[in-house]
Amino acid sequence: MDGKGAGLVVSLTGASLVPMMDNFTPAKPAGERQPTGEAQSAEESRSVVEAQFRKELFAAGVPEHLHDWLAEYGIGALVVKMGIRFLEMSPERTVATMPVEGNTQVAGILHGGAHVVLAETLGSFAAGMHAGPGRQALGIEVGATHHRAVAAGTVTGTCTAIHLGRTLATHEIVMTDEQGRRLSTARITNLIRDIGA
Repeated sequence: MDGKGAGLVVSLTGASLVPMMDNFTPAKPAGERQPTGEAQSAEESRSVVEAQFRKELFAAGVPEHLHDWLAEYGIGALVVKMGIRFLEMSPERTVATMPVEGNTQVAGILHGGAHVVLAETLGSFAAGMHAGPGRQALGIEVGATHHRAVAAGTVTGTCTAIHLGRTLATHEIVMTDEQGRRLSTARITNLIRDIGA
């Protein structure tokens, strides 16, 4: 991925979504005039980015019925880097796997932060699906307890809804190894609000 169309950056202080050209450069506002040639190339660029994001969605196992919702933003560069692959996706239950290899710390075991990335990814997608069109989910709290180390194989994260309300969604995420042993338990709460509010 070339970093173009990196998606949205959420500002908790400004509480707004900012379209980004890449990870550092805000996109031009929709109403800002562009020369005709530039507008065409911007539209072509948007199409190329959307096609790339659709490839990411397929590769990550995202069900096709969610592609239109996510095609403009993709699944996020960190999700791609960490090799997270979705198996189930709904507000009530979202499941994904992540390889240990490539996500370890210096002692050769799965990095504690990798557990939290998997947990937050699952909880955020589930809360976003619960929020629905015209609304957004903003993570306001995440925490994890690590129970057991793992040095090889694949980790599975299972995200289950604890509370799906109008303004808050809370999920528990349990990470297990290939033998089904619990590696960590996390909890995330997302604030749900109207986009632009």
